[in-house]
Amino acid sequence: MTRPDEDRAILERVETDLDRHVAMIADEFRAGFQTVERIGRPGVTVYGSARITEAHRAYGLAREVGRRFADAGFAVVTGGGPGVMEAANRGCHEAGGLSVGFNIELPHEQVANGYLDLELTFRHFYARKTMLVKAAEGFVLFEGGFGTLDELFESLVLIQTGKIHHFPVVLFGSEHWRGLRAWIAERLIAERLISEADVLLLSVTDDPTEAVRTVVDCYERRCADTVAGADVVA
Repeated sequence: MTRPDEDRAILERVETDLDRHVAMIADEFRAGFQTVERIGRPGVTVYGSARITEAHRAYGLAREVGRRFADAGFAVVTGGGPGVMEAANRGCHEAGGLSVGFNIELPHEQVANGYLDLELTFRHFYARKTMLVKAAEGFVLFEGGFGTLDELFESLVLIQTGKIHHFPVVLFGSEHWRGLRAWIAERLIAERLISEADVLLLSVTDDPTEAVRTVVDCYERRCADTVAGADVVA
């Protein structure tokens, strides 16, 4: 069970139990690294809302994306919860692939889905988010809320600043992402807060085949090792 008071205490300015808190975080990172090592194959991390139901169009598309990645020999890694995460894990699991979930303890909403072959539950977002990146050769993002947007921009910053290779970042659902892309162009680029080259970090599609091909082709050509990143300016 989540202990929110203790978890909040770790992030307070005044430290009350330094050694124990550091040990807790270190243990969680170690367990995460060991789990990533067990994957044993290239992986893609699929992000998206936990609130989407099976009746939603995105659920079926994420399930298809998961299936196609399994067919390509990729593990499908998600946050392990319901919604888009469940759909992607389900498609992979049903196709005989390796379905991975890095879940997190929350007071509500986040319950591990039933399609995980390999699962680890975290207490802390920062440890969990590291594993979602560490396990991946690319990222596919469906529609989602604050968490999905956080994961999107964290991925872009890590690539932009050279902390990880230039992996593909695929936005699935052109209509959903249209407004954000327009704002990036009209505000961030126009006001020179990012460079035009930074937009090249993203691709957009409505096609499961194209989403999978973008990630798999990059992995096979090792383009993440050779493509020059954008300006190293956050």
